[in-house]
Amino acid sequence: MEQKLLIIDDEEGILWLLRDYFEIQGYQVLTAGTGEEAVKLALSQAPDLILLDISLPDIDGLEVCRRIREKVNCPILFLTAKVEEQDRINGFLMGGDDYILKPFSIEELGARVMAHLRRERRSTGHRELEEEKEEQLFISYSQRQIQYHNKPVRLTKTEFDIVELLSMNPGQVFSREQIYERVRGIDGEGDNSIIMEHIRRIRNKLSAVSEKEYIETMWGVGYKWIG
Repeated sequence: MEQKLLIIDDEEGILWLLRDYFEIQGYQVLTAGTGEEAVKLALSQAPDLILLDISLPDIDGLEVCRRIREKVNCPILFLTAKVEEQDRINGFLMGGDDYILKPFSIEELGARVMAHLRRERRSTGHRELEEEKEEQLFISYSQRQIQYHNKPVRLTKTEFDIVELLSMNPGQVFSREQIYERVRGIDGEGDNSIIMEHIRRIRNKLSAVSEKEYIETMWGVGYKWIG
């Protein structure tokens, strides 16, 4: 079955270039030139991956990402000329998975798309694994949900990816670089500091429902799951 890409950019030339390239590579390609159109397509067409320009004429790309992420779990890759660290952090916290800086190499973009889709296949291909501990923390990897005493703990896609990686390898220590690379499918050098913020947010959400510590910091080394 063809994998479906949704490409969102207000520059027609970029849309045509990317559509033609990815169709030649065997993908089904949907395109949108505005944020409103993008949200509608993302929610109705269930794409396997989204390429999202941050600068759109009607809605900021970060807001588009936030709206999409409420309903869609597929990878979202930002296309942007912005390079400030805070811009990257904001994008990741809205649920984005990667940044592709303009101007970009179309071959590198294609490789990153393949890497993210490959990681998604590995994730969804896991056999069903569920945990129900004495403290009633329940993780459903197939449904990508966490519950505590039957109440949902709402995580972003990236937050759940981190919990999935750590909890499926309890006791194993992962560095920030390893976590970044494993959950994003690309080299973690450069932006891996965002992992600290994701870990902090995961801890806050878990501590709001349980006094138990689930993620332990190994100072100077990384993190491990101790739940």
